[in-house]
This record gives sequence, C-alpha cells and structure tokens, in this order.
Amino acid sequence: MKKGLKITLTIAGILLAIVVIALLGLNWFIAGSKPQIEGQMGLSSIEQEVIVIRDEQGVPHIEAESDADLYRAQGFVQAQDRLFQMDLARRQASGQLSEVVGSAALSTDQFFLTFSLRDAAEKSYEGYSDEAKQVLAWYAEGVNDFIAHAKEEGKLSYEFSLLGYEPKEWTPVDSLTIGKYMAYDLGGNWSTLAIRHWALQNLEEDKARELFITYPEGDPAILEANKETYVQVGANFPLEVMPHPFNGSNNWVVSGDKTATGEPLLADDPHLGLSTPSIWYQMHLQSPEQNVSGVIFAGIPGIILGHNEDVAWGVTNVGPDVQDLYIEIPNPENPYQFSYDGEWEDAEVRSYEIAVKDEESVPYEVVVTRHGPVISDILYDETNPEAVFSMQWTALEPTQELQAILEMNKSSNWEQFESALEQFHAPAQNFVFAAKDGTIAYKANGRLPLRKQGDGQLPVPGDSSDYGWDGYVPYDELPTSVNPDEGFIATANNQVVDDSYPYHITDFWAQSYRYERIAEVLEASDELTVQDMMDLQMDQENLQARRFLEQLLTGLSTTEAGSTYTELLSKMESWNLVDDKESPFPLVFNKWMKKLPNVLFEEQVPEDIYDMMPGKANITDQLLQLYADGETSVWVEEFGGFEAWVEASFVEMMAEMEEKHGEDWSEWQWGEEHLLTFDHPLAGASPLLARFLNPTPVPIGGSGITVQAAAFNEQGEVTHGASWRFVADLSDLSSAYHIVGPGQSGHVKSKWFHNQVDDWANGTFHETRLDGEYGESYELRLVPEKIAN
Repeated sequence: MKKGLKITLTIAGILLAIVVIALLGLNWFIAGSKPQIEGQMGLSSIEQEVIVIRDEQGVPHIEAESDADLYRAQGFVQAQDRLFQMDLARRQASGQLSEVVGSAALSTDQFFLTFSLRDAAEKSYEGYSDEAKQVLAWYAEGVNDFIAHAKEEGKLSYEFSLLGYEPKEWTPVDSLTIGKYMAYDLGGNWSTLAIRHWALQNLEEDKARELFITYPEGDPAILEANKETYVQVGANFPLEVMPHPFNGSNNWVVSGDKTATGEPLLADDPHLGLSTPSIWYQMHLQSPEQNVSGVIFAGIPGIILGHNEDVAWGVTNVGPDVQDLYIEIPNPENPYQFSYDGEWEDAEVRSYEIAVKDEESVPYEVVVTRHGPVISDILYDETNPEAVFSMQWTALEPTQELQAILEMNKSSNWEQFESALEQFHAPAQNFVFAAKDGTIAYKANGRLPLRKQGDGQLPVPGDSSDYGWDGYVPYDELPTSVNPDEGFIATANNQVVDDSYPYHITDFWAQSYRYERIAEVLEASDELTVQDMMDLQMDQENLQARRFLEQLLTGLSTTEAGSTYTELLSKMESWNLVDDKESPFPLVFNKWMKKLPNVLFEEQVPEDIYDMMPGKANITDQLLQLYADGETSVWVEEFGGFEAWVEASFVEMMAEMEEKHGEDWSEWQWGEEHLLTFDHPLAGASPLLARFLNPTPVPIGGSGITVQAAAFNEQGEVTHGASWRFVADLSDLSSAYHIVGPGQSGHVKSKWFHNQVDDWANGTFHETRLDGEYGESYELRLVPEKIAN
C-alpha cells in the first residue's frame, strides 16, 4: 500500500515537474520577443541617431534630426509594440486572413475583397503627392527594419508562432489600406438601405414607414423601384465584420470666456471597439519640423488626433449617407453585363485566388459596375437573380487623408488647419479645434454626395443615368462654426444642422442624449477646468431614462406585471437616473430598453434580417415618442397596444435577469451585467488563451447612451466605448491628458499590456509631455547600422 502510494506520488511529482518546465519554457519563449526599450540598436534605414524614450505609461517619445528618420523610427517603434496587430489589420482589410487563419476566415476575406478596400488604397496612393509618398516609404522602411531584426534574432512575437507564419514586408499601400478600413468602420449605411428595401418588399407600407426615421415620400419613383424590383437580402456573411451600430464619439471645445484660465479647453473620446491591444497607439513625434503628440492607428504614420505646441483637435463621426445602393439589372445571357440607358454595359471583373491555410486556394470574383462593386453575393447566395445591388461609396474613390494628417500635425492656427482638412475626405468627421490664440472652431469635414435624385434613404435604379452622384457639397459650404457666441462647440454624433441647411447629410443621426448632457454641463459654468472635462467624460447621467422612464412605469402600472413588481417600480420612480454600477435600476432600465424592439419585431422580421437591422434604438425612441405625443404606432397597436408592449418586454427581461442574478432584484447591481472587457483577437480560440490574453473583467457604470459611453452586448460585456480619452488645456500645451485602454503594448509580457484597464474604468488620466520632462523613463538609442557595427 505504502509502496503504491509512493509510486503514485513519484509519478505525480514527475508530471508536475514536466508541467512546470513546460510553463517555464513557454514563459521564456514568449518573454524572448519582448521589445528592446533600452540601450542601443543599429538600424539600416536611419541616417542619424534617433532617441526613443518610453515614459512610465509606455508612450514612446521619438526625437529625430529629420522627418525622414522620425517616420522611419515611428514605423520601427510601432512594429516593436504592435506588429501582429498591424499584420492582422492589413490582412483583414485586404481579404487575406484565410492564408494564416484557415477556411474559417474565408467569408470574411470574400466580404472585404468585395468591399474593395485594398483596391481603393492602391488607387489613392497614385494620387498622393511625392512628399506624402516619401513619408509612407520612410515609415515602411522602419517597419521592415524591425521585421528583419526580429526574424534574424528569432524575436517575432509569439502570435506568429502560434499561427505558424512570418509577416511579409510592409508597403505604403498596407498603411493606406488600414486607413480605408477605418473609413469602412465609421462610414457605413449600406445595410440600412438593404433592410429598407426588404421592408418595402415584405411589409405593409405603414409598417415599413415606421422603420424609417423619415419616410421618403418625395421620391415616388424610387419607392416604386424598391417595391417592384426584387433584390434578395439576407445575412449570408459574417456579422462580426459589420461596423458596430454604436460607432459614435464625444468631443467638445470651450472658449476662454468659459474657463478658469481664460484659455480654451478641448476634450475628445472616440468610441470604437474595446480590444487588446487598443485600436489606438499613443506617440509623441519630434523633429526640427514638428512637435506633435496624440494617437494614430497602428500601421499608419503621423498623428491623427492630438495636439502640437500651438493647436489641439479631436473628432466624432458625422455618420453621413455616403454609401448608396443601386438596383442593377444583369443581362440574362451574360452575368457580367448590366443594363444602362437601354444598353448592356460591360462590368469590370476582378479575379482573385484566396490562399487558404492547409487547403487549396479558392477562386473568387468581384464584379464592379459603373457605380461600384456588386455586393449581393455577400448578402445572399442566389443563382441568376432578377436584380442585384451595387454600392457607390466615397471611400472607394482616390482620397488623400494622410496628406491632411501630415499638414494638420504642423499647423499653428485655424487657417492652416482648415486648409489641411480640405484633403480629409473619408470617413466624414466632426472636427473640433482650439488654438493658443484663443480660437475655437468646428467643421463637419469630408465628401458628402450630391445626388441627381433622392436623398440616399433607399436603393435607386442603376439602369438609368437619371440617378447617381453629381459631385459633392462644396468644401466652403460644409457645416462650420468659428468662435460661436455660446462659448462652446460640442458634438456627439447628433444632428449638426437644422432644416435651413441646403444639403442632405443623413436622417439617421445618433440619439441626442449624450450631446444634451454635454451641453447641459458646459452651459452651467463659466469657470470650467481640466478636471471638469475629465469628469464630464465619465458622466453617467441617463437622459434617455429622464425622457422615458415615467412613461414606461405608467404604462406598466396597470398591468399584471406592475402588480407583481410594485416595490421595484416604486423604487425606480425615485432613482437618480445615474447608471451607477452598484445600483439595480440601470440594469432594469437598460435591459428593458434593449428588449423593447426585440419583442416587437421578432415575430415578423427574420432573424438574419433583424441581426443586420441598424438603428433599433432610434426606432424604439421614435415609437416611444409617438405615444408620449398622444399618437399611435401600427407595430405597437398590432402587438396589443402600448401597455401590452411595455409589459411583455419587461416580463421577458425580468425573467432573464432573475434566472441569471437571482429573484431578489434589490441585490442586483448594474456592474454584474455590465463588465468591461478588452478581448484579444486570439482569445476566442480557447478558454486558456482567453485567460492568458484578456484582462479580468471589471464592473463599470455608464451605458450606451451616457457620456461615459459603454455599450454592452447580450452577454453583458462592454465591448464598445471610449477607445481613447483626451483633454488639452490651451493655456499650457507642453502636455495633455490621456487614457488608452487597455494599455500601450501589444505584448503580453509587457507591463504596459493591460495597465490602463482600471484607469479606463475609474477615469484616471495620465499626463503626456512634449518638453522632455518624462519622469520615470526608458531610453533606446537607434543608430545607423554602420555606426553600431
């Protein structure tokens, strides 16, 4: 007996030792690819010594003797921290993920090949100035310098080993392709048009009407074309590639008349997906020609948002209608020809061989009409269709956003900055601006199409020259404001023009709650401070509850559910309307609001259509407002009336929450259902990788409609919000204040991998300086290779 026990213990000890050795080996292997951040490195690309100082938050401050070496070093340093992210981004946008991931990514590759981002980047490159092309080349040299070093020294990050491949050389078009991807992520309304076409085909007109924000009664011919010409619509593509419906942001700028220092304040927090690593990379770039600090997308040179020694700027998404669908009629005898003004017109055919890891390549065709790529193949698999959709989109045209960024970085006043913006076309953005001379300004910038007919709310006939685009809104007629009497300018993806504006932008503005709360706070004080700006970015007051909670409670009060939950409803009447993570009331309200459209539409809208359907929150608001104004809704009345709708949604929501959190609602907390996560792209492969690569979820407050934006999914995970928070005080632009969650580094062994998760949750900003006073820091000297040797 003792002998058997001894043998068992011996075997267990051996197994444990093997596991420990394996873990130590794995740890050694992963740690071996950590970026070198101190000492000296020789680079073949640079001409003079470059100093890279990483401060206590891991933000690199690059000091170079020329712009050439500055951009080379920027490429090198970004690749040190984020090469795997950069490589995945260019692959996804280019339709080349299957080559390293396998057939699971095939539909994603087909989607992005159809959307033609890389093709658009290649065409854009040809239109860039020699100066901008040179910057792209310098940046690519720096990235490739790092790739060469990492391959030679066996220090490519562990993700490449996990997937079993090495990155190819970086090219200027790779950077521009990533830029086009951001235009895709921020500029999409094509799915709205497809869903509206489906609604007109499948629903009674009065029901379809309520799925529009503004029904296009002034376009009878377009309405009839959508009713009479059938185009199949469905979700035959990976829904995860759809832009998040909450792609919004907050920004504002306050004049010196309303601040404690008498100088402007500027704040910006762009709302994008929250992931590991962050979509943003924070940097400080300094040469004799510029001194600029802020953030940029990994894979692109320059600084897109931030400040220099004279000016600061930030953006939100305008969200204009810049993607139009055309109902194209194919030739029954030739699928590559389409009807146009009574004749068959040849389409362009782009043929691809999609490389698939461990499998045969897959041929794929993209058919492009005069309007743009045919996208119906990714909406539904149909043989010999009667009609298909093609898409025209501003971002598929040659555009030169990088040119604008490079000039913005060196601007010193509004005139120079606005001149630079003239080259920023896609995505259309609300820029706010402040200068040391006291100027505050705003411009809704980007290409806004002028249409021959219609206003972009529905697909239009593709077989007639009566439809299409006829240029863009003139640059000097884009919405602009300089030094307004109100003393501040704020945007939160809300409607930025009134009915007097002569051009169409969109009818699908974001809900106005964030803007209303920002304006409310800024109007209330003439002594605003940096801390006030930070506090406002973390504000959790729920103005949607302020508008609709009483109406919802009243509607519920006469129902059976109202009698069952009397105490809860009574307590909610006195709720302070703050989405506090420790309160049960935000959980009840926000989950209830999510449930309202589900129960209303789920019986009559197929699941694949519903999953694609944008603007559910806007439609819900619109229906609630109808009843608040004493009107009715066809959808709601058919459901059984307002009280029945409100009760059914509430009962279904409460049943789900009781099953998940227990029957005692007084013990519930919003944070239990609202957990901040920064998921790594490889984490979905296994629970072990998720535990290794993802931070511990953090309970947080706020919601999708508070200024502290924190949109959540059905699993209660906060996956979308302020990807970067930024506050600049124009009385002292030697520094500014930032949060980049979850951290600067993309390397799991770096101390800057997840170090800003709690900062994000708590609103703890870090100061980043321009003047060399970096505090605790790490210095790396990049020298020409011939000197190093």
